[in-house]
Amino acid sequence: MSKPAAPLKGRAARLARLMPSTGPSTAARTPFVLLVVLLLGGGLITLLLLNSALNEGSFRLSELKRDTTELTDEQQALQRDVDSRSQPDALERRARELGMVPGGSPAFLDPDGTVRGNPTEATAPPPSPSPSPSPTPGPRASAGAAPDPDATGASGSASPSGSAAEPGSATESDSATAPAAESTPPPTSPGR
Repeated sequence: MSKPAAPLKGRAARLARLMPSTGPSTAARTPFVLLVVLLLGGGLITLLLLNSALNEGSFRLSELKRDTTELTDEQQALQRDVDSRSQPDALERRARELGMVPGGSPAFLDPDGTVRGNPTEATAPPPSPSPSPSPTPGPRASAGAAPDPDATGASGSASPSGSAAEPGSATESDSATAPAAESTPPPTSPGR
């Protein structure tokens, strides 16, 4: 067995009294254990916060993708509308609805002021017959697209609005064209 420790004398004895020794110290292990526990807890909390931030970003990304898809579909639908309305036959139909007529032969001005070409006034072609006549005498007569039977009188001259009426034709031909002109729909304002 071991021998008992010899009693300390002098300065060593005084130091021993101030700092008693009780065998192996557990106080030195406590800060290390607390440090390890704090590091593990902090790591877990950081991992949870990072995971929730990634999930939130993932949800936001899926919302933005869905919005992008919806906006792309809407843009494609609007482009289809623009394409369908810019086709030549659709443009012609809309122009006729607005009361426009095809232009005559063009004339050009040279820089010296001379006219090149033979300018003619644009005249409306005879209206096409429609399957269901709906009388609308007011708007079409004021738009100048159809002759007014009362405005020509017995002389058979053209109406004052400048629309194309056959010179020298009788009142009978004017009354024959008036119902056809009344059956066309009135011009509408553009949607945009």
